Amino acid sequence: MGVSSPAALSPRPNGSGLQPAMTDRAKALSGLSRVTKPPPSAAITSTHIDGGEEDMAEQMNDAVRSQFEKGKKLGEGTYANVYEGFYKTDRRKLVAIKQIKVNAEFKDGIAMDAIREIKYLSELSHPNIIRLHAVFSTKDQNLSLVLEHLPLGDLEGLWKNKSITYTNADIKAWSNMLCQAIWFCHANHVLHRDIKGNNLLIAADNTVKLADFGLARSFADPGAKMTSNVITRFYRPPELLYGCYHYGGNVDMWSVGCVIAELALRQFFLPSETDLQQLSVITEVFGTPTEESWPGVSSLRYYQAPPTRSAIKLPQPLNWWRGRLPLLGEDGIDLVRGMLMMDPQKRLTAEQALKHKYWTSAPRPTKKENLPNEGGGIKKEAEDLKRKGGETPAGAGRVDKVARKLDFGGM
Repeated sequence: MGVSSPAALSPRPNGSGLQPAMTDRAKALSGLSRVTKPPPSAAITSTHIDGGEEDMAEQMNDAVRSQFEKGKKLGEGTYANVYEGFYKTDRRKLVAIKQIKVNAEFKDGIAMDAIREIKYLSELSHPNIIRLHAVFSTKDQNLSLVLEHLPLGDLEGLWKNKSITYTNADIKAWSNMLCQAIWFCHANHVLHRDIKGNNLLIAADNTVKLADFGLARSFADPGAKMTSNVITRFYRPPELLYGCYHYGGNVDMWSVGCVIAELALRQFFLPSETDLQQLSVITEVFGTPTEESWPGVSSLRYYQAPPTRSAIKLPQPLNWWRGRLPLLGEDGIDLVRGMLMMDPQKRLTAEQALKHKYWTSAPRPTKKENLPNEGGGIKKEAEDLKRKGGETPAGAGRVDKVARKLDFGGM
């Protein structure tokens, strides 16, 4: 994907100024040279290098690593350890250092999730996407990602904290920041594929940042098969549950709709314990899909037509939504319902969502500095960052642990 010209701008009125779209993504780690390149202060002196390019690479890696000081371990998972850290030149500039564990099961010892995370975070620069400051390796072959410090917890923790009260205007502000992030991903042909409340971290200035790109991928060529076994179950759209091989940004938009509904409901919107139950929960709300309501649904691998016409469930009426999500108001409900259309072709795109009247109708979104927050500190940040793509935190009240083997052949 070439650089967009002119620079991509948000379709939202008075949107944040954004960085230009990124350069070509043909190689998985093409962005590493930009992310890990040392600043002039850490530049390598022009000395004789006996080992050639390999020694030069080691020196560049050391120069990057030397910029940061790693503090105490904050969390440990099967996939990564997370440490507090800071720039040596300015100890006030805090970072989170995510050290990916070497795993012999993977090629070169590196999980595909880590490669994806490095690839896409090195290419996507946006105020509502977690920033990757640098990448370096250590002598024990561990790969370390130096990430933006986001100390105020995540959106799921926020709505779970019943000591915090918030309004439609607050939900509007958080939701808009999420939609801005997804719009930017999709404008740069990237699918996130694991949007959920605990992947939406909160910075010290109350900015919501999309994190965990371990399941992300570039948009596929037409006809190319992709795995349907992605996205944490509560946020997985019906086409993936039916085994769809071909999809685009509409799978992310279903997840966004679920997150906004959870903010208004202050509980999980579509919880279940199995994939089959997930489909049942979805049809209870949105009705039984048929060829009439969703052309092409009968061709999906796991779809089973209702045995009789009387077995077809009807979608919940507008009054049900008004009673379920009163905090969103009429326009907010209309937006969420547009994101949660069963037929993915009828679902709102990220750009359409940002042009919705919800954002400009009263009340206007709360200013960032006035948003309530939970806190949680860097220890909560460590819990969010140490997970592999698709994992859920321990004690989240879900049976679903999303423990699965991904089909990387269709990634």
